[in-house]
This record gives sequence, structure tokens and C-alpha cells, in this order.
Amino acid sequence: MRASFFALALALLASPGAAQQDFSKVEIKVERLAPGVAVLFGAGGNIGLSYGEDGNIIVDDQFAPLTDKIVAAVASVDPDPVRFVINTHWHFDHTGGNENFGKRGAVILAHDNVRARMSNEQFLAALNQKVPPSPKEALPVVTFAEGVTLHLNGDTLRVRHVANAHTDGDALIYWAKANVLHMGDTFFHRASFPFIDLSSGGSIDGLIAGIDHGLQMSNPATRIIPGHGPVATRAELTAYRAMLADIRGKVAAGIKSRRTLAQIKASAPAARYGMPSGFIKPDQFVEAVYNSLRTPPAKKAPHSHGGRTHTH
Repeated sequence: MRASFFALALALLASPGAAQQDFSKVEIKVERLAPGVAVLFGAGGNIGLSYGEDGNIIVDDQFAPLTDKIVAAVASVDPDPVRFVINTHWHFDHTGGNENFGKRGAVILAHDNVRARMSNEQFLAALNQKVPPSPKEALPVVTFAEGVTLHLNGDTLRVRHVANAHTDGDALIYWAKANVLHMGDTFFHRASFPFIDLSSGGSIDGLIAGIDHGLQMSNPATRIIPGHGPVATRAELTAYRAMLADIRGKVAAGIKSRRTLAQIKASAPAARYGMPSGFIKPDQFVEAVYNSLRTPPAKKAPHSHGGRTHTH
């Protein structure tokens, strides 16, 4: 990965305020959410952790230079090695540690489209950069089309695909007993306006539908891990959904009235929600919504195999 691309990638996709190339300064912080479940914060996407008698399972693994720090943070909770890695989607601030964990013997799971995208060169239009294929050890070896369930550490982990949301390969992970839900990058909490990766099959309508799926999986007592930002409540996820729907409605009305993108931006449909310092600015999000509504993704994501789970 070229240095210029790496720097831009950090600026766009790393945790707000933590976008930095000097990973020696990154501290991995652990917050325990329920018996057997914790969340790790560092640089990149938030990491979910299931621990207990069956070994450690992590949800996402941030950047490769942080692997040793992540392993140490996991060991501070449970000394066993990481047995499984579940990727919420393909972006490198969530899968950057895959190769390291794969070489350490962890089994990597993700949606079919995550493996497909990581296996081939990708173009991130938001960065105007190509992303090279990932090495074999970084690729998910177990993939699914609709979902998969893991029965580990005295809990049931339900992994469910949500289509064409942040990307075309997003997965939500729910711990049924602990009542914890990891939303991946379908949910940016207090961090920024959402990043809809249109070049990876994301869409505003799919994002809202993905939030609806998360709301259906949760209840008022659920602890919700966002892709970026602090742990949230269901009420906060509900407010986030209302924000998305409001902005979408205003942009759609502008399109229906044949207003140009510049005219719609000038009406400031996202201004009331603040976050001007987020790494996705209000006008950037409005433009993504506009482009999503003008050119919606294919209804059926590519590389789908009718709900089966695949081992590679």
C-alpha cells in the first residue's frame, strides 16, 4: 500500500482524532460491556471481543501495525489466543490485521462480498485510489450470504448481512445472552456523518434498512458498538436513523423538484445535525445521498450464493 494512499486512508477511515501514521502512539483501550463481552478502542474500527472457555473471538482487527497491541489488550482480559476473527466489512481499518491473525491460526469469517473484494483490486472513489488485493492469509476462509450463527463462550453470536448499506458486504453481530450488538460502519456514533462507500455498493436506502435491522435485533437495554465512536444505546441508534431519514427525505425532495446538487447543498439539509469537524463533512454526506438516490446499487449484491455458508 503506497504511503500517500495510506495517509489518505487514515485521514478518511481511521477514528476521528486518531488518524495518525505513528502507530507507536496508539493505545488500545478495553471497555467491558457484559460478562464475556468487551470492546477495544484504538485507531480504526471498534473491535468487539467475545471471551471465555471456548477462546477469544474478535470482531474486526484495525490496522496491521497494531496487532501486537491488540493481542496484548485481549490477553489482559483472557490469555487465550484469538480463535476467530469476524469482519464487519472489507475496509482496511477493520481488516488490516487479518493477515497477522490468519498467520497466528485464527479463522476469519465474513460475508461473501468481503472475500470477493479483498481478493481483487478495488477502487475507492472517495479516495481516488486503488487498493491492491489482500494476501491469502488475510482472506476470510468461511463466508456466508445471509448470515451465520456461532455458539461459543456460553452465548449465541448471530451474524447477519445487511445489503448495500455502508458497503455491499456489511454484517451486524449480536450477542443474544449478553445483549450486545456490533453495528460495524453502518453506525458512526458522535464521530462523523456516515461514510457511504458508493464504489463498494453502499447506498443511503440500504444504510437506513441496515439500521432498521439493528433496531429489530436490539431492545432498550442493548449495548451497541458502533464502527466508530463510543458505545451507544438503542435510543441513540434510533436518533441516528431519524437523522438519516430526514436528510434523505430532503435530498429526495430536491431531486424530485429538479434542483441541482449545488442548490440542494445550499439548502443545508444536514446543517442542523452539526458535526462540522467530522471526517465526513455535511456537504460530503449530502452529495453521497444525492448520488446514491440518482444511481442506486443493484438490488442483488454480486457473489451471493443463496444463503449458504462457504469454507475456502
